[in-house]
Amino acid sequence: MTTPRYRGRFAPSPTGPLHFGSLVTALASYLEARAHQGDWLVRIEDLDPLREPPEATDQILASLEAHGLIADEPIRFQSRRHPAYQSAIEQLLASGHAYRCACSRKQLKANDGRHPAHCRDTTAVPRHIRHAIRFKLEDESSHWQDQLLGPQRQTVNAELDDPVLLRKEGFFAYQLAVVVDDIDQGISDVVRGSDLLDMTAQQQQIYRALGAQPPAWLHIPVILNEQGQKLSKQTHAPALDNNRAAGNLAEALQALGQNPPGHLAAAGVDAVLEWAMSHWRRRAIHLTSG
Repeated sequence: MTTPRYRGRFAPSPTGPLHFGSLVTALASYLEARAHQGDWLVRIEDLDPLREPPEATDQILASLEAHGLIADEPIRFQSRRHPAYQSAIEQLLASGHAYRCACSRKQLKANDGRHPAHCRDTTAVPRHIRHAIRFKLEDESSHWQDQLLGPQRQTVNAELDDPVLLRKEGFFAYQLAVVVDDIDQGISDVVRGSDLLDMTAQQQQIYRALGAQPPAWLHIPVILNEQGQKLSKQTHAPALDNNRAAGNLAEALQALGQNPPGHLAAAGVDAVLEWAMSHWRRRAIHLTSG
């Protein structure tokens, strides 16, 4: 039996320019793909126009190019994929894996996460009432092997943990779109930040409900600021300076435990990436980061 070709991806949300934490994730996913002689894709998860400055996507793509992180296939934009997501929702509704939910967050909180309108009965919410669509999780003790963190176990609670697939405002949710696109693009391996670890078991159920095997997972530590917060737009992480791309890459390699030589950044982007590809050691990644 032949091993499926490695296909990885970097999938940022364009809520702002690329920052150092995002660069670390992008570089790790890129190097994993190169280490396996595989493909590396870039997907822009532009699902929420209310949170996305119009210039952010171009800023992200410019930063990736400046740092030599070039996708092997054309960039995918989730904003152009609405028909595929709608089709997946219809499939999940038809198979009983999703349901319409008219409950507000306040109602769910007041009811300890249970649906006072019994929304999991798919006939309970008439179509004309404003509603979200949620995935119908099954109770599960989920086990899988993370490629960095080792054996993982998560408890999935039906109803209490049911993720939104389509928001009441009409926006498709991350939990749906990421799975639909990973399946469509044949993604075999996902490298992402450990802040997304807790949703893995839920996502695996969505993969299976759509008739696909989940990818292999590799969760890397998130980069923290001096206050111990994850670098993000919300914590005012500064944008990458594209004029010092080689230095940024060398610092990202250091954050990933790769210990590049001190003089490497002066050699330029191509030299940094060439060194990184020939010296990449997944197991050198520190399990905590700062």
